[in-house]
Amino acid sequence: MLTITPRPETVEGHPILRPLPSARCRSVGPFVFFDHMLPHTYAPGSGMDIQQHPHIGLSTLTYLFEGQLQHKDSLGSDQQVSPGEVSWMNAGKGIAHVERTPLALRQSGSRLHGLQVWLASPRDHEQGQSAYSHHPASQLPQTDNLGIRIRLIAGEGFGLRSPVPVLSATLYAELHMATATTLAIPSEHQQRALYLLDGDASLDGEPLQRRTLVVLEPGETPNLCADSDCHAVLLGGAPLDGPRRMRWNFVASDLALIEQAQQRWVDGDWPVVPGENGRIEWPT
Repeated sequence: MLTITPRPETVEGHPILRPLPSARCRSVGPFVFFDHMLPHTYAPGSGMDIQQHPHIGLSTLTYLFEGQLQHKDSLGSDQQVSPGEVSWMNAGKGIAHVERTPLALRQSGSRLHGLQVWLASPRDHEQGQSAYSHHPASQLPQTDNLGIRIRLIAGEGFGLRSPVPVLSATLYAELHMATATTLAIPSEHQQRALYLLDGDASLDGEPLQRRTLVVLEPGETPNLCADSDCHAVLLGGAPLDGPRRMRWNFVASDLALIEQAQQRWVDGDWPVVPGENGRIEWPT
């Protein structure tokens, strides 16, 4: 069992914890990037505002616990994302998008707390067409038995299947466990990791540290025990079909694809988000 302590970062002033990628673990299943957007209060007149920026070779998945975000992209999508919903964007060979606090919440002030992950696309989808889909909370399957509520955000697991159109074998589940409950984590996916958001829990008798990523051993079925009411996510899936390169917002199996995308963005040869003029320039 490998424990990864996230490094603290900020994204446009919002504090985050980022356990993936790590020098000790580059990916878990298709997951190559994991940001925990920590609970943060925005005063009236302020909010998150991430201007248009590009992606290739990955899918982003945004899942909120508090607050709202407005997603806009170069396909023309314009979607407000609320807690419990999935915002899924497959970058394919190239997409740009914007994420910001909706105007009404910007005026009143708000709190934001959630997760954003990136899933590397299989090689045969890296240069495919871009796509976006939004999935209301009511579409996500869940079980609620004996004090344990499992909601499947994406992929398959625990006898559930999410409608989110993942591109490879994926597991992404939200767990709510009441005090003194125990959950056996199945070994149906080769690679798995657990992130304890809140509460106190132990894994096979070993206490878990909050807000760390615990990479589980393949083939094992450890018992997760809630020592208090706790909240966690479980992620994983099949191993990637080869190593991935990551540079800025680009992920690819071939560095040449990243270099080509970099030059296109620098040259302004990229799809534009309708109605948006600002953009994040290539970091120097």
